[in-house]
Amino acid sequence: MRRRDITERHNRIKGVVRKIYHDPGRGAPLAIIEYKNPIQYGREKVIMAAAEGVYTGQYIYAGKTAPLFVGNILPVGEMPEGTLICNMESIPGDGGNYIRSSGAVGAVVAQTVSGKTVIRLPSGQKKIVKGTCRAMVGVVAGGGRPEKPMLKAGRAYHKYKVKRNCWPKVSGVCMNPVEHPHGGGNHQHVGKPTTVGRYRTPGRKVGLIAARKTGRGRDRTKKQF
Repeated sequence: MRRRDITERHNRIKGVVRKIYHDPGRGAPLAIIEYKNPIQYGREKVIMAAAEGVYTGQYIYAGKTAPLFVGNILPVGEMPEGTLICNMESIPGDGGNYIRSSGAVGAVVAQTVSGKTVIRLPSGQKKIVKGTCRAMVGVVAGGGRPEKPMLKAGRAYHKYKVKRNCWPKVSGVCMNPVEHPHGGGNHQHVGKPTTVGRYRTPGRKVGLIAARKTGRGRDRTKKQF
């Protein structure tokens, strides 16, 4: 999102989608939106996740008086209840922190009297933010990405190569004692309780950290007939 200036706070500004492209390591496509600088001569380009249905050459409006249309950016306090949103700010002016993964969508649940807005996040959790926080109308593009199966290890290798070093995951019991607290032994077994305290040293905190209870959570009490 562009910097929140006086134009967006009281009126609106028009931009145009110059390009939509794929970013390696990210599921959602990115859009380059070009605005005219309202204060001095020149243009400014903003890169953000594209909403589903946005196309190259489309006009994007950002500001308090922007129309309620897919791809436009408005304060959540100006949206009616039930509006589907993405790219939401948690603090006014931070540029958007929530609802940015491919296919993700949130919704405006309610507007409070105190000027705050209740938002439903993709996880189902409710979050209360200030009504001046901005969000984009619509759903993040690239939905349905996890539905296609990987089928082979090579695709997972290339997927995580551009992201971070988190694949493949090696089990701790496969390792030696110098490499992992669960390593060692003549057979692959942990050999100690997998629960570990919250205040143990960083190298020891593996397994069930500060677990309140463990197990499958079955009802062990006998039912009274």
